[in-house]
Amino acid sequence: MRNFTSVNDIGDLRGAVREALEVKANRFAYKHLGENRTLLMIFFNSSLRTRLSTQKAAMNLGMNVIVLDVNQGAWKLETERGVIMDGDKPEHLLEAIPVMGCYCDVIGVRSFAQFVDKKKDYSEEIINQFIKYSGKPVFSMEAATRHPLQSFADLITIEEYKRTERPKVVLTWAPHPKALPQAVPNSFAEWMNRTDYDFVIANPEGYDLAPEFVGKAKVYHNQDEALRGADFVYAKNWSAFEDPNYGKVLSTDRSWTITTEKMALTNDAYFMHCLPVRRNMIVSDDVIESPRSLVIPEAANREISAEVVLKRILESL
Repeated sequence: MRNFTSVNDIGDLRGAVREALEVKANRFAYKHLGENRTLLMIFFNSSLRTRLSTQKAAMNLGMNVIVLDVNQGAWKLETERGVIMDGDKPEHLLEAIPVMGCYCDVIGVRSFAQFVDKKKDYSEEIINQFIKYSGKPVFSMEAATRHPLQSFADLITIEEYKRTERPKVVLTWAPHPKALPQAVPNSFAEWMNRTDYDFVIANPEGYDLAPEFVGKAKVYHNQDEALRGADFVYAKNWSAFEDPNYGKVLSTDRSWTITTEKMALTNDAYFMHCLPVRRNMIVSDDVIESPRSLVIPEAANREISAEVVLKRILESL
């Protein structure tokens, strides 16, 4: 595997999960793969789990790690071709990318949607420029439309905790005070649609995801109906996708918050969220602190998903 930006790059999911569980059982078994190799992690946006888990995964594999925060301590980067650079951005990404490639063997990139131009966001301009111009393998640490390392960790977690071969997995919108990208729900839906799970999506009117990510999932606009019989409840906010409301907050309806009463509709379901989470907006304190909450094991599995991806990339070098 040279690049990793979506579920399309991971191959057989059952094989990927088996490999993940093997890596989890012995995280240092492949330390020789990263010897004298350098990972460059580039952050255009803030991060906690992605930064820590990916760096730890690289260290497990024996890699050196360089972390670059583009907005802190680096030149501001222009991304548009043809722009007269007379503003506050002294360096262009088209020069910066190949320079970065000179100093490393693998590049991880984190860059969110900007909510200015949907076509531009959904073209994944930033990460695709790294793939095109760096000369090095590139993997996504979250992009405008997907967060595949998170979704891979989510899949590993579900496989570890499922009580039936075909669990019912519900991805539900929940309220949030700010406009958030569709990357996590898009990616989660894309990965779940590759499984044989009973996968459904619940969201208010006006919040349907792009059809290519909804896929074969059944969409409910009634959350209670969607939650009935669920084995896993994955709560996440996202802003509107459809024009003319792309990137906007259309609702902060607190009746969509996941509470004990909502979880009582399920089949004693596990609660999941990618974190960070707005307590008592997305989920109530009692639910996220309950024994059925998987948010910490889920976050821990971010190390494992990153290690499998890096392992496969190193094996291809």
